[in-house]
Formats: sequence, structure tokens, C-alpha cells
Amino acid sequence: MKAWVVDRCGPIDRGPLRRVEREPPTPAPGQILVRISCCGVCRTDLHLAEGDLSPRRPQTTPGHEIVGHVEALGIGAHRFRIGDRVGVAWLGHTDGVCRYCRRGDENLCPGAAFTGWDRDGGYADACVADEEFAYPLPSGLSDEQAAPLLCAGIIGYRALLAARVPAGGSVALYGFGGSAHLTAQVALHLGLRVHVLTRGEHNKSLAAALRVDSVGDERERPPERVDSAILFAPAGDLVPVALQALDAGGTLAVAGIYLSEIPSLNYETDLFRERSVRSVTANTRRDGEEFLRLADRFRLRATTVAYPMSEAPAALSDLAHGRFRGAAVLHNP
Repeated sequence: MKAWVVDRCGPIDRGPLRRVEREPPTPAPGQILVRISCCGVCRTDLHLAEGDLSPRRPQTTPGHEIVGHVEALGIGAHRFRIGDRVGVAWLGHTDGVCRYCRRGDENLCPGAAFTGWDRDGGYADACVADEEFAYPLPSGLSDEQAAPLLCAGIIGYRALLAARVPAGGSVALYGFGGSAHLTAQVALHLGLRVHVLTRGEHNKSLAAALRVDSVGDERERPPERVDSAILFAPAGDLVPVALQALDAGGTLAVAGIYLSEIPSLNYETDLFRERSVRSVTANTRRDGEEFLRLADRFRLRATTVAYPMSEAPAALSDLAHGRFRGAAVLHNP
């Protein structure tokens, strides 16, 4: 089969990815072999290719927004049948016995393995996945529509929960790509006021099309003091900007796995009056299941741009340079 691998980390336009031929993987006990129809392109894949996120193994295949069909079952795998459509997301495995897993915080498991980082992901013809970490997908979503939900959607949903927006309250979203445009839809369905602060006309026009309450540049103040904020852009210098937009008692949730350096914070102007900042680390399966139910119920629709799998580097380059709005999705022929 064909697969893209991170050959040597570096700027995406210098070609850190290389396409290789390799034998299809064999599912281990409790795993499934998934023939991949498409895979969403996530900014985490870009961070891995460029080295912002340190590789954990050589020649890793990126991609963790995978949609495909079960082609083979490992010994003891019984949750799915051959031919079932499934989704494979970022969280690929946990030990199930550590204190974090036992208390319901499996996203913090020290033995966790992540798709497209610790194990080969979806920029390929096929992959294996632990069956307990794969998701059945709502029938009303096409493969292309389902792919971005599996990371951009799930992580955005967890960030929205972490931001602790009160009922009927307001939330500011900093950065407006694949994840934020899905989070905004959930927030609007929940009756929240949504203010988008972002750069790039593609992102601004998408936010306006979704009828959010306001759209502005990333360093502008929203038109009201907000109850909560979510930072999707990997820009640490926006942390004080977002904190200063919060009302008393507000929470800023940082949604990305990578963030550039945060400048020093001023206690009085940035944090006083019980404003807080917290990170979002991966997701639990419960988050994924809840979000996919909401996506089906609210009929969420991702704005997507299709690329053939052979053009994965171009899709990542276009993501890096903001050449499209919404989410890119790679398709196998």
C-alpha cells in the first residue's frame, strides 16, 4: 500500500513528507484493519511535519481524522463487522488502569498512544486501530463531512466544555479554522453568543456565513466582555489579549496541542477578578461519543476542501498559508 511519512521535519514547503510503499499492517488482537476512504488534515499534522511537535518514532504516517471501512479483524475483535464504516481519531489507546483512566480522565493517561503520532495514521491506504477506540459514524454524514469531526470537532467540543460558558452566555473564539468553525455551530445551537476574532478574509467570511454575533481581527476587543474564550490559533501572544477580553470569573481554554511562547502576564490586568486559563489535552472517548451525537442532532456541516491523497503536502502547505477556509480532507481513489 502507499503511505505518506514524515521523513525529516522542516518547513512544509521544503518537503518533510515522503510517499512510500509498504506492506499493509496486520491487526493485532483487539484491533481492526481499516481501509481508508478519506482523512482530514489537522494543524497537528502540520506541527508534526514541521517539528513543532516532536516525532515519537521515525517515518510516522500522520493523520487522525480517519474515515474508512473495516477490512479485517484481529483476534478477539468483535465490536464491528467486516464492511462497517468507522472513524478513527487522535486518542488511539490508553492503559485503562492508571489513576487518570480510573477517574474518567483517560485523555491524561501516561500510557496513551495517539493516532498519527505514536502509531501510523490516515495519510495512507489503510491503518490499524484498537476497536474500542474507533467510532461508528452517523449515517447522515458523508465520508468527507465526517472526517473533520473526528479531531477538529471533538477537540473543539472539549474546549467549549473546558471554557465553562454559562447558559445563554458569550464566548470569543480566537482563530477560525477547521475546529473553530464546528465549535461555533455547536455554541450557536446551544443559544450562546459567539464572537470570532481571527485573521484572513477566508476565515472571516466563513464566520460571517455562519451568522456569529460578531467578527473582528484577532487583536481587537469583542463588542462585549465575554464569559469565556477559546484560543484555537497556536499563538501564545494572544493569551493576554484573550484574557483581557474576559469578564470577571471568565475562563480561557487553550485548545491546541502546540502553542508558541506566552508573554509574561500582568496579574492585575490579565488575571485578577478570578479570570483563569486552562489547557485542553486530547479528548476522552466520552467526548467523542457526545460530540458525534450532537453533530447528528444539530446537523452540523463542516466546510471542506477535497484533495487527492497524492497531494497531502499541498494540502498541508495550503493550511499553513491560509489558502482555504474550513477543513481540508484527503481522499483515496
